[in-house]
Amino acid sequence: MPSTEDYNIIAFIGLGAMGKPMVVNLATNLVRRCADVVLRVYDIADGPGQELQKLFPDTVQNADSARAAVSDADIVFSMLPEKDHVISAYLDPRTGIVSTLGPDSAKILIDCSTIDTATSLHVKSEVAKVAPRTSFYDCPVSGGVLGAVKGTIAFFMGCLPSDSNLPHLTKLLEFMGNKIIPCGGPSLGLAAKLSNNYLSGIITIATSEAMDMGMRAGIDPMSLASVFASGTAQNRQCDMFNPVPNVCPQAPSSKGYRGGFRVELMKKDMGLAVDMARQVGAKNVLGLCGLGVYTAASAAEDCKGLDSRVVYRYLGGKENNLKAD
Repeated sequence: MPSTEDYNIIAFIGLGAMGKPMVVNLATNLVRRCADVVLRVYDIADGPGQELQKLFPDTVQNADSARAAVSDADIVFSMLPEKDHVISAYLDPRTGIVSTLGPDSAKILIDCSTIDTATSLHVKSEVAKVAPRTSFYDCPVSGGVLGAVKGTIAFFMGCLPSDSNLPHLTKLLEFMGNKIIPCGGPSLGLAAKLSNNYLSGIITIATSEAMDMGMRAGIDPMSLASVFASGTAQNRQCDMFNPVPNVCPQAPSSKGYRGGFRVELMKKDMGLAVDMARQVGAKNVLGLCGLGVYTAASAAEDCKGLDSRVVYRYLGGKENNLKAD
Protein backbone atom coordinates (compact mmCIF):
# COMPACT_ATOMS: atom_id res chain seq x y z
CA MET A 1 0.00 0.00 0.00
CA PRO A 2 1.12 3.60 -0.52
CA SER A 3 3.13 5.19 2.23
CA THR A 4 3.76 8.77 3.23
CA GLU A 5 7.12 8.44 1.52
CA ASP A 6 5.29 8.36 -1.84
CA TYR A 7 3.36 11.60 -1.43
CA ASN A 8 2.52 14.20 1.19
CA ILE A 9 -0.27 16.19 -0.44
CA ILE A 10 -2.94 15.00 -2.87
CA ALA A 11 -5.27 17.44 -4.63
CA PHE A 12 -8.70 16.57 -6.01
CA ILE A 13 -10.52 18.99 -8.33
CA GLY A 14 -14.23 18.43 -9.00
CA LEU A 15 -16.61 17.21 -6.31
CA GLY A 16 -19.73 16.41 -8.27
CA ALA A 17 -21.82 13.24 -8.37
CA MET A 18 -18.75 11.11 -9.10
CA GLY A 19 -15.94 13.17 -7.60
CA LYS A 20 -17.37 13.54 -4.11
CA PRO A 21 -17.87 9.83 -3.36
CA MET A 22 -14.45 9.13 -4.88
CA VAL A 23 -12.95 11.58 -2.39
CA VAL A 24 -14.88 9.96 0.46
CA ASN A 25 -13.33 6.58 -0.37
CA LEU A 26 -9.90 8.08 -0.92
CA ALA A 27 -9.99 10.00 2.36
CA THR A 28 -11.33 7.00 4.28
CA ASN A 29 -8.43 4.86 3.11
CA LEU A 30 -5.89 7.60 3.67
CA VAL A 31 -7.09 7.95 7.27
CA ARG A 32 -6.72 4.20 7.78
CA ARG A 33 -3.39 3.67 6.03
CA CYS A 34 -1.61 6.97 5.34
CA ALA A 35 -2.58 9.16 8.27
CA ASP A 36 -0.09 11.94 7.57
CA VAL A 37 -1.20 12.61 3.99
CA VAL A 38 -3.20 15.78 3.32
CA LEU A 39 -6.06 15.66 0.80
CA ARG A 40 -6.79 19.14 -0.53
CA VAL A 41 -10.05 19.49 -2.48
CA TYR A 42 -11.68 22.13 -4.64
CA ASP A 43 -15.00 22.55 -6.40
CA ILE A 44 -16.62 25.59 -7.94
CA ALA A 45 -19.46 25.06 -5.44
CA ASP A 46 -18.46 25.60 -1.80
CA GLY A 47 -20.76 23.02 -0.22
CA PRO A 48 -19.13 19.68 -1.15
CA GLY A 49 -15.64 20.70 -0.03
CA GLN A 50 -16.93 22.06 3.27
CA GLU A 51 -18.87 18.87 3.91
CA LEU A 52 -15.81 16.72 3.20
CA GLN A 53 -13.64 18.84 5.47
CA LYS A 54 -16.12 18.39 8.31
CA LEU A 55 -16.29 14.66 7.64
CA PHE A 56 -12.49 14.25 7.59
CA PRO A 57 -11.15 17.22 9.61
CA ASP A 58 -7.66 15.79 10.03
CA THR A 59 -7.20 14.79 6.40
CA VAL A 60 -9.26 16.96 4.03
CA GLN A 61 -8.62 20.66 3.45
CA ASN A 62 -11.11 22.68 1.38
CA ALA A 63 -9.21 25.05 -0.93
CA ASP A 64 -10.70 28.27 -2.31
CA SER A 65 -9.31 27.77 -5.82
CA ALA A 66 -7.87 25.08 -8.06
CA ARG A 67 -4.53 26.86 -7.91
CA ALA A 68 -4.52 26.81 -4.10
CA ALA A 69 -5.45 23.13 -4.06
CA VAL A 70 -2.64 21.99 -6.33
CA SER A 71 0.14 24.51 -5.61
CA ASP A 72 2.25 22.15 -3.49
CA ALA A 73 0.48 18.85 -4.24
CA ASP A 74 2.45 15.83 -5.38
CA ILE A 75 -0.49 14.15 -7.12
CA VAL A 76 -3.53 15.86 -8.64
CA PHE A 77 -6.83 14.23 -9.58
CA SER A 78 -9.54 15.96 -11.59
CA MET A 79 -13.11 14.82 -12.26
CA LEU A 80 -14.88 17.43 -14.37
CA PRO A 81 -18.03 17.39 -16.55
CA GLU A 82 -16.94 18.89 -19.88
CA LYS A 83 -13.83 19.63 -21.91
CA ASP A 84 -14.14 23.38 -21.27
CA HIS A 85 -13.92 22.73 -17.53
CA VAL A 86 -10.80 20.60 -18.05
CA ILE A 87 -9.15 23.26 -20.22
CA SER A 88 -9.90 25.94 -17.66
CA ALA A 89 -8.78 23.87 -14.66
CA TYR A 90 -5.49 22.93 -16.29
CA LEU A 91 -4.56 25.70 -18.70
CA ASP A 92 -5.95 28.99 -17.36
CA PRO A 93 -2.78 31.13 -17.07
CA ARG A 94 -3.92 32.75 -13.81
CA THR A 95 -5.86 30.09 -11.91
CA GLY A 96 -5.15 26.82 -13.71
CA ILE A 97 -2.85 23.99 -12.73
CA VAL A 98 -0.20 25.10 -15.24
CA SER A 99 0.14 28.37 -13.33
CA THR A 100 1.63 26.36 -10.45
CA LEU A 101 4.14 24.50 -12.62
CA GLY A 102 7.70 25.22 -13.70
CA PRO A 103 10.62 23.45 -15.37
CA ASP A 104 11.51 21.61 -12.17
CA SER A 105 7.96 20.56 -11.27
CA ALA A 106 7.51 16.80 -11.09
CA LYS A 107 3.84 16.30 -10.29
CA ILE A 108 1.55 13.51 -11.41
CA LEU A 109 -1.69 14.79 -12.94
CA ILE A 110 -4.57 12.33 -13.40
CA ASP A 111 -7.64 13.54 -15.27
CA CYS A 112 -10.62 11.24 -14.67
CA SER A 113 -13.00 13.34 -16.78
CA THR A 114 -14.66 11.94 -19.89
CA ILE A 115 -13.79 14.31 -22.74
CA ASP A 116 -12.62 14.02 -26.34
CA THR A 117 -9.18 12.60 -27.00
CA ALA A 118 -7.92 15.67 -28.88
CA THR A 119 -8.54 17.96 -25.90
CA SER A 120 -6.80 15.57 -23.55
CA LEU A 121 -3.75 15.35 -25.83
CA HIS A 122 -3.71 19.15 -26.09
CA VAL A 123 -3.72 19.54 -22.30
CA LYS A 124 -0.95 16.96 -21.99
CA SER A 125 1.13 18.80 -24.60
CA GLU A 126 0.67 22.20 -22.94
CA VAL A 127 1.59 20.80 -19.53
CA ALA A 128 4.72 19.23 -21.02
CA LYS A 129 5.82 22.57 -22.48
CA VAL A 130 5.75 24.20 -19.04
CA ALA A 131 6.81 21.23 -16.91
CA PRO A 132 8.50 18.44 -18.89
CA ARG A 133 9.08 16.40 -15.71
CA THR A 134 5.37 16.41 -14.85
CA SER A 135 3.28 13.42 -15.97
CA PHE A 136 -0.27 13.86 -17.26
CA TYR A 137 -2.60 10.86 -17.63
CA ASP A 138 -6.08 10.53 -19.05
CA CYS A 139 -7.82 8.14 -16.65
CA PRO A 140 -11.61 8.10 -17.11
CA VAL A 141 -13.72 5.84 -14.92
CA SER A 142 -16.66 3.49 -15.39
CA GLY A 143 -19.17 2.16 -12.90
CA GLY A 144 -21.44 5.14 -12.34
CA VAL A 145 -22.35 6.92 -9.13
CA LEU A 146 -23.22 3.64 -7.40
CA GLY A 147 -19.76 2.31 -8.22
CA ALA A 148 -18.13 5.52 -7.03
CA VAL A 149 -19.98 5.25 -3.72
CA LYS A 150 -19.12 1.56 -3.26
CA GLY A 151 -15.52 1.98 -4.42
CA THR A 152 -15.98 -0.46 -7.29
CA ILE A 153 -15.33 1.80 -10.29
CA ALA A 154 -12.84 0.87 -13.00
CA PHE A 155 -10.06 3.23 -14.10
CA PHE A 156 -8.99 3.23 -17.74
CA MET A 157 -5.48 4.67 -17.77
CA GLY A 158 -3.94 6.20 -20.85
CA CYS A 159 -0.57 4.54 -20.39
CA LEU A 160 1.38 1.42 -21.24
CA PRO A 161 1.46 -1.51 -18.79
CA SER A 162 5.21 -0.84 -18.51
CA ASP A 163 4.77 2.78 -17.34
CA SER A 164 7.07 3.29 -14.35
CA ASN A 165 4.38 5.21 -12.42
CA LEU A 166 1.73 2.52 -12.83
CA PRO A 167 2.56 0.30 -9.81
CA HIS A 168 2.64 3.34 -7.54
CA LEU A 169 -0.58 4.80 -8.96
CA THR A 170 -2.41 1.49 -8.95
CA LYS A 171 -2.12 1.26 -5.19
CA LEU A 172 -3.57 4.74 -4.84
CA LEU A 173 -6.35 4.22 -7.37
CA GLU A 174 -7.37 1.04 -5.55
CA PHE A 175 -8.45 3.28 -2.67
CA MET A 176 -11.31 4.41 -4.96
CA GLY A 177 -11.93 1.49 -7.33
CA ASN A 178 -11.29 -2.19 -7.89
CA LYS A 179 -10.00 -2.32 -11.47
CA ILE A 180 -7.14 -0.35 -13.01
CA ILE A 181 -6.60 -1.08 -16.69
CA PRO A 182 -3.68 0.44 -18.65
CA CYS A 183 -5.02 0.98 -22.17
CA GLY A 184 -1.82 1.53 -24.14
CA GLY A 185 -0.78 5.18 -24.23
CA PRO A 186 -1.91 8.82 -24.03
CA SER A 187 -5.62 9.36 -24.82
CA LEU A 188 -6.29 5.62 -25.14
CA GLY A 189 -7.93 5.51 -21.72
CA LEU A 190 -10.47 7.96 -23.13
CA ALA A 191 -10.80 5.98 -26.34
CA ALA A 192 -11.57 2.91 -24.23
CA LYS A 193 -14.10 4.81 -22.12
CA LEU A 194 -15.92 6.24 -25.14
CA SER A 195 -16.04 2.78 -26.73
CA ASN A 196 -17.42 1.40 -23.46
CA ASN A 197 -20.08 4.08 -23.08
CA TYR A 198 -21.11 3.76 -26.71
CA LEU A 199 -21.75 0.05 -26.15
CA SER A 200 -23.40 0.66 -22.76
CA GLY A 201 -25.71 3.30 -24.20
CA ILE A 202 -26.79 1.11 -27.10
CA ILE A 203 -27.35 -1.87 -24.79
CA THR A 204 -29.52 0.30 -22.53
CA ILE A 205 -31.77 1.23 -25.44
CA ALA A 206 -31.96 -2.39 -26.61
CA THR A 207 -32.72 -3.60 -23.08
CA SER A 208 -35.47 -1.00 -22.73
CA GLU A 209 -37.03 -2.03 -26.03
CA ALA A 210 -36.76 -5.76 -25.29
CA MET A 211 -38.23 -5.43 -21.80
CA ASP A 212 -41.11 -3.34 -23.10
CA MET A 213 -41.76 -5.73 -25.97
CA GLY A 214 -41.86 -8.83 -23.76
CA MET A 215 -43.96 -7.14 -21.09
CA ARG A 216 -46.52 -5.96 -23.67
CA ALA A 217 -46.75 -9.56 -24.81
CA GLY A 218 -47.71 -10.51 -21.25
CA ILE A 219 -44.46 -11.63 -19.61
CA ASP A 220 -43.87 -10.61 -16.01
CA PRO A 221 -40.86 -8.21 -15.91
CA MET A 222 -39.05 -10.22 -13.24
CA SER A 223 -39.44 -13.40 -15.32
CA LEU A 224 -38.29 -11.59 -18.43
CA ALA A 225 -35.20 -10.21 -16.68
CA SER A 226 -34.44 -13.75 -15.48
CA VAL A 227 -34.72 -15.04 -19.04
CA PHE A 228 -32.24 -12.43 -20.27
CA ALA A 229 -29.88 -13.19 -17.37
CA SER A 230 -29.92 -16.90 -18.24
CA GLY A 231 -29.75 -16.57 -22.00
CA THR A 232 -27.57 -15.05 -24.69
CA ALA A 233 -29.02 -11.58 -24.01
CA GLN A 234 -27.40 -11.40 -20.57
CA ASN A 235 -25.96 -7.95 -19.87
CA ARG A 236 -25.05 -5.69 -16.94
CA GLN A 237 -27.66 -3.06 -17.79
CA CYS A 238 -30.41 -5.65 -17.39
CA ASP A 239 -28.88 -7.43 -14.39
CA MET A 240 -27.89 -4.44 -12.25
CA PHE A 241 -29.43 -1.29 -13.75
CA ASN A 242 -32.62 -2.62 -15.27
CA PRO A 243 -34.50 0.30 -16.81
CA VAL A 244 -37.87 -1.08 -15.67
CA PRO A 245 -38.72 0.25 -12.19
CA ASN A 246 -38.48 -2.22 -9.28
CA VAL A 247 -36.86 -5.07 -11.21
CA CYS A 248 -33.55 -4.11 -9.55
CA PRO A 249 -34.38 -2.41 -6.22
CA GLN A 250 -31.10 -0.48 -6.04
CA ALA A 251 -31.18 0.73 -9.64
CA PRO A 252 -31.98 4.40 -10.34
CA SER A 253 -35.09 3.31 -12.23
CA SER A 254 -36.52 2.03 -8.93
CA LYS A 255 -35.91 5.44 -7.36
CA GLY A 256 -37.71 7.58 -9.89
CA TYR A 257 -34.65 7.45 -12.17
CA ARG A 258 -32.81 9.67 -9.71
CA GLY A 259 -29.09 9.31 -9.11
CA GLY A 260 -26.99 7.29 -11.51
CA PHE A 261 -25.58 8.58 -14.80
CA ARG A 262 -27.60 11.52 -16.10
CA VAL A 263 -29.12 11.20 -19.56
CA GLU A 264 -27.40 14.44 -20.59
CA LEU A 265 -24.02 12.88 -19.82
CA MET A 266 -24.85 9.82 -21.89
CA LYS A 267 -25.86 12.13 -24.73
CA LYS A 268 -22.48 13.85 -24.40
CA ASP A 269 -20.53 10.59 -24.35
CA MET A 270 -22.48 9.11 -27.26
CA GLY A 271 -21.71 12.24 -29.24
CA LEU A 272 -18.02 12.00 -28.40
CA ALA A 273 -18.01 8.30 -29.35
CA VAL A 274 -19.70 8.95 -32.68
CA ASP A 275 -17.17 11.71 -33.41
CA MET A 276 -14.28 9.40 -32.48
CA ALA A 277 -15.63 6.67 -34.74
CA ARG A 278 -15.75 9.14 -37.62
CA GLN A 279 -12.20 10.33 -36.93
CA VAL A 280 -10.71 6.83 -36.87
CA GLY A 281 -12.74 5.56 -39.82
CA ALA A 282 -14.94 3.12 -37.89
CA LYS A 283 -18.42 2.31 -39.17
CA ASN A 284 -21.08 2.18 -36.47
CA VAL A 285 -24.58 1.87 -37.89
CA LEU A 286 -26.31 2.31 -34.50
CA GLY A 287 -24.43 5.40 -33.37
CA LEU A 288 -26.50 8.21 -34.83
CA CYS A 289 -29.73 6.42 -33.93
CA GLY A 290 -28.61 6.00 -30.32
CA LEU A 291 -27.39 9.57 -30.13
CA GLY A 292 -30.78 10.73 -31.43
CA VAL A 293 -32.59 8.83 -28.67
CA TYR A 294 -30.45 10.31 -25.90
CA THR A 295 -30.67 13.79 -27.42
CA ALA A 296 -34.45 13.62 -27.49
CA ALA A 297 -34.68 12.12 -24.00
CA SER A 298 -32.42 14.88 -22.67
CA ALA A 299 -34.90 17.44 -23.94
CA ALA A 300 -38.07 15.67 -22.78
CA GLU A 301 -39.64 17.29 -19.71
CA ASP A 302 -40.26 13.96 -17.99
CA CYS A 303 -36.75 12.66 -18.68
CA LYS A 304 -34.20 15.46 -18.53
CA GLY A 305 -31.94 15.58 -15.50
CA LEU A 306 -32.63 11.93 -14.70
CA ASP A 307 -30.59 8.73 -15.01
CA SER A 308 -29.85 7.63 -18.56
CA ARG A 309 -31.95 4.49 -18.17
CA VAL A 310 -34.94 6.85 -18.33
CA VAL A 311 -34.84 6.17 -22.07
CA TYR A 312 -37.22 3.32 -21.14
CA ARG A 313 -39.76 6.00 -20.19
CA TYR A 314 -38.97 8.04 -23.28
CA LEU A 315 -39.62 4.97 -25.46
CA GLY A 316 -43.04 4.51 -23.87
CA GLY A 317 -42.30 1.71 -21.44
CA LYS A 318 -44.81 1.02 -18.68
CA GLU A 319 -43.58 1.81 -15.18
CA ASN A 320 -46.37 0.45 -12.96
CA ASN A 321 -45.95 -3.28 -13.57
CA LEU A 322 -44.37 -3.98 -10.19
CA LYS A 323 -44.91 -2.53 -6.79
CA ALA A 324 -41.90 -1.38 -4.80
CA ASP A 325 -41.25 -3.24 -1.54
